[in-house]
Amino acid sequence: PAAEQAPRTDLFSRQIGGTTFRLIDISLDALFAAGASTERDKSLRTLQGGDHDPRRRGFTVQNIELSFSGAVDPYFTGEAHIVYLIDPEVGETRVELEEAFLTTQALPFGLQLKGGFYFTEFGLINSVHPHAWDWLDQPVINTRLFGPDGLRQAGVRLGWLTPLPWYSEVQVGVQNANGETASSFFANEEFFEERPIGGRPFVERDVRSPKDLLYLARWVNSWNISDTVTTKAGLSGLFGPNATGPDGHTYIYGADLKLTWRPTNNFRGWPFVLWQSEAMKRDYRADRFFDDSNPDNIIDLPRATLRDYGFYTQALYGFTYGWAAGLRYEYATGSGESVLSFDGRRNDPFRDDRHRVSPLLVWHPSEFSRIRLQYNYDRADHLERRDAHSVWLGVEFLYGAHPAHKY
Repeated sequence: PAAEQAPRTDLFSRQIGGTTFRLIDISLDALFAAGASTERDKSLRTLQGGDHDPRRRGFTVQNIELSFSGAVDPYFTGEAHIVYLIDPEVGETRVELEEAFLTTQALPFGLQLKGGFYFTEFGLINSVHPHAWDWLDQPVINTRLFGPDGLRQAGVRLGWLTPLPWYSEVQVGVQNANGETASSFFANEEFFEERPIGGRPFVERDVRSPKDLLYLARWVNSWNISDTVTTKAGLSGLFGPNATGPDGHTYIYGADLKLTWRPTNNFRGWPFVLWQSEAMKRDYRADRFFDDSNPDNIIDLPRATLRDYGFYTQALYGFTYGWAAGLRYEYATGSGESVLSFDGRRNDPFRDDRHRVSPLLVWHPSEFSRIRLQYNYDRADHLERRDAHSVWLGVEFLYGAHPAHKY
């Protein structure tokens, strides 16, 4: 169970036959952060690589999200999420469509279709909106494999709730592989100018056949081990083309585990213990690249497989009503050299060896607000001093019918 939800008021309803369908979930959730670091702002933008991470000394507008959801008709529900943020580097306002999709409600045999523009349901964190993160920033390995904004694209996903005696769902999906939100795949030229994977040049590719799309497979299971302990475990896989040439392909694999303890005699969900871990690996198979357009700078890169892998593990303890404390550890590394401007994997801020330890303290004044204090100790090969220390204070508030934070 979660904390109590805010009361709902019908803002729009329609009568279809004998049933009234209501659009009742409209909300705005705002995340702000303030902090300091031993690293300067330019270095922080690579150390804190997520677009919704605190990414500068001083103040950050992490994420302001306007959300709509409700019943479309007897067959579909719909959701749309629009995000506003301020670029910490240039101070420009950005507005983007985070998600907009339909989900079926009446298919037989335990089937469900989801279609539109949505976060790929790989693992635990990728499909979670920033306001639902337990920590203020996304894990390093997620940023490396799925980019600063997470992996999301237009497509369709089929889910099958199997007839096994526990909750067990199989998901398969297909999505576009291009754009800045598909960084490990086709991506786009603008993304490669800022974060070329392994330093490789960008090669534009068109969609010519189904093999030029991105494919997902996921199997997720959940068990109630006892009256107080619930476990969720999943396996995920992705396959698609990448932007290094016609024979470039990317494979991503992941495993995740989540365990929740909550006594049967609790007060609005407290106390609780939540332990969550994910491990993932990317095989980035780069095609050969040759460019002799500049006789003084001929580029000849052989085929190579760049491997990146890592994990995070985090535990959060809700020790009394409204309060929680947690600790997260992360590690990311890889093999295969980064080339050209990076001159080696050690100098590549998106592929070097990384460790991070992050203690966290959380206070919920109410179900409509949250205050978090987080310290990050980072050890990264690409940093001049190798070590970095950062402290972030995050404030969140919401209006409307958004569900309460779930633990």
